[in-house]
Amino acid sequence: MSVDNTIAFQGEAGANSDMACRAVFPNMAPLGCYSFEDAFAAVHEGKARLAMIPIDNSVAGRVADIHHLLPNSGLQIIGEHFQRVDHHLLALPGTLIGELTHVHSHVHALNQCRALLKDLRVNPVVHADTAGAAHMIKDLNNPTQGAIASVLASEIYDLEVLRSNIEDAEHNTTRFLIMAAERQDLRPEQVKEKVITSFVFRVKNIPAALYKALGGFATNGVNMTKLESYLVDGSFQAAQFYAEVEGNPIDKPMELAFDELFHYTHEIKILGTYPASPVRAEIG
Repeated sequence: MSVDNTIAFQGEAGANSDMACRAVFPNMAPLGCYSFEDAFAAVHEGKARLAMIPIDNSVAGRVADIHHLLPNSGLQIIGEHFQRVDHHLLALPGTLIGELTHVHSHVHALNQCRALLKDLRVNPVVHADTAGAAHMIKDLNNPTQGAIASVLASEIYDLEVLRSNIEDAEHNTTRFLIMAAERQDLRPEQVKEKVITSFVFRVKNIPAALYKALGGFATNGVNMTKLESYLVDGSFQAAQFYAEVEGNPIDKPMELAFDELFHYTHEIKILGTYPASPVRAEIG
């Protein structure tokens, strides 16, 4: 397996992250990793050239722990991908749906399929990822146990699809970040479409610091598409912000906005500037 032709993801073969890798890079070999940290390490250690990392979902919201891990990953964001998520109820071949007593999957998948689980009156069981749950069902060889996973997982683990597209919401979509070890600065002449810049920052502990820090983006016409806060260092006093804006830091409006941001923060870290996915235009 060539390192230059390998992309790492968190989960087992057949996970939604695996499907995202195959959708964007069909000629690359997906490399499953136990954790997000392991996926980052695979790139650092030369086992993979890229990493495909989920950041948020249209139903479940942000992916747990990712915002804490991104700033210290040592990788740069070089792209994004929106993956439509279709959940399927899988079981051993020949299983009748009425035989199921337990259904296993990732907590987000279980929450996204509540209507069917309630209708079937089965017990949901949380697993680390959807494909891992499907793999376990194969190994258990017990017709009372089912899994919520992808069609790809059913093919890999030789399971039968009892119900297709069982998610409660039709718009169930996960956004992924494509990450690499090498930084890829985008010059204005290289960009024909919109670009996104992702960064984290902390504001100084003074009144209206956040309001003033963000004012530069508004006055310079820079559109902020995402802003989330989360606690750091185990303190309820220290909050870090993850933000995404449309534009390149070397463009004049962005340069002025960041200059103003610097006055009210003691820490800014740009995680990457990358082309905006065409899907953004479709979803408004």
